[in-house]
Amino acid sequence: MVLAYLLSVIFTQPVVTMEAEAIQPVALRPVANLKAKDTPNDAGQSIDLSWELSPDSARVKRYEVYRAESAKGPFEKIVEFLVPTTAYTDADTLLRNKKDYYYRVDVVGELESRASSEIAGPVQAKPEWFNTNRIPVLVFAVVYGLLLILYIEFAKRDREMFVRRIAGLDAIDEAVGRSTEMGKPILFSFGIGYLTDVATLAALSILRRVARRAAEYETRILVPNYDPIVMTAAQETVKQAFSEAGRPDLYQEGDITFLTADQFGYAAGVNGIMLREKPGTVFLQGVFYAEALILAETAHSVGAIQIAGTNMATQLPFFIAACDYTLIGEELFAASAYLDRDPQLLGSLKSEDIAKLITVGLIVVVSVVGTIGAVLTSVSGESGILRSLTEFFNSGFERLVSFLTTS
Repeated sequence: MVLAYLLSVIFTQPVVTMEAEAIQPVALRPVANLKAKDTPNDAGQSIDLSWELSPDSARVKRYEVYRAESAKGPFEKIVEFLVPTTAYTDADTLLRNKKDYYYRVDVVGELESRASSEIAGPVQAKPEWFNTNRIPVLVFAVVYGLLLILYIEFAKRDREMFVRRIAGLDAIDEAVGRSTEMGKPILFSFGIGYLTDVATLAALSILRRVARRAAEYETRILVPNYDPIVMTAAQETVKQAFSEAGRPDLYQEGDITFLTADQFGYAAGVNGIMLREKPGTVFLQGVFYAEALILAETAHSVGAIQIAGTNMATQLPFFIAACDYTLIGEELFAASAYLDRDPQLLGSLKSEDIAKLITVGLIVVVSVVGTIGAVLTSVSGESGILRSLTEFFNSGFERLVSFLTTS
């Protein structure tokens, strides 16, 4: 027994020493070219870091980024990565602008062996006065501003500037005349919008035209409202329109009323007015949701001619199906320029159309350039000329896409 024990000690001791020597970790090499710089085109409190992977990245378990306010430390770990990474943006809210910071990247391997990079710094985070990535926005704004001024001047010289005919707005006089001939009132609804809604503001300009014609034809106009502030605006609009028509005596404030601020309570109230008064013409202009079809069907049941318009795309199909005329999309917003022919409004409308045309043209150019670049990429092969053309079209495509996305 003793002999066996001595033999085991003699023959196993060298093996233990060799195993201990074998498990000693090989030193890791750190990351190279660590660079730290202020993040461009930002409001500060951000520093960009970049580096090259360690040559021993296959044995690296994680990368750790450290930050300090002095080159001597102490360094504080701010983030670690479990996958190979070559860049990081330090956007800590505790980072102060115009203060020196120092950075270090450690690689950690087996048995927590580590290697530290050279210290990068000092570097400061600074806010920029101008974001160069937004230059396309500036270009677009300048071009649009010039177009706006140009077309306003054109409109001042020629108030008959061409604007595409909008059937729903052309039918206003016909619809008011129909109610007059039938001896029935006109009903105008803003829906359930507020005065802060663009559609409600556009509807007020239509109401002004309708009220002026109603005053000229001595026809009663009813305006039930969902919002009391909209009611006040409607009262002033109708009162002014009657005065402009020379018939302020026909204005009846009680015909422009507040019903309720409940969606379906309002719909029920307007339906009741339609069934009792049986208007000859119904205008549904403004913001409408689920009550759109309810109101349109009731107006249809009493035999009224209907002119509808809304910026709610989900309700347009119901208006198109149930109403005689429907203002689709921006036709509602163009109403004031179309009806009043005000030079500033006409100039705004025309310049907006030109801006849209330019945008569509850029989209077409981007599509064509991108397609050509993709085709040339697939067939360029070893040809130097084709490769140059491919690079030209691909770089142009990237610039155009960047311009459109930032604009």
